Amino acid sequence: MPQTKDTLNFEIAQLTEIDPQRCPCGWARRAFGGRDPRQAASVHLVDIEIDSASHYHKGMTEIYVVLEGTGEIELDGIKFPVKPMTAIYIRPGCRHRAIGKLRLLNIPVPAFDPSDEWMDEPRESR
Repeated sequence: MPQTKDTLNFEIAQLTEIDPQRCPCGWARRAFGGRDPRQAASVHLVDIEIDSASHYHKGMTEIYVVLEGTGEIELDGIKFPVKPMTAIYIRPGCRHRAIGKLRLLNIPVPAFDPSDEWMDEPRESR
């Protein structure tokens, strides 16, 4: 019996070929998201803008890995310097934002859910 997307035990994505979407940090190219209960995590290639918005998640953990650029990560109001190959583990409830022109890999666990993106103050439309 031939395998279909629903029966395969793997998925492959070329992140640079996924259309970017706006996010609180800038632009994200998101793979392996959606409502499939088999999705334990997703992965995003994120281009941070200098004015990224502080936000948090109630149920999602995020792992950031800085790929390019230097700047800072603000975690619960404390700023830390970051450079390529810095990894950051962000637990649910941690207010966070990246500062500076950065490209990072973001691994949300469980898979990204846009309804679990919270900000303390409304942000103007970009």
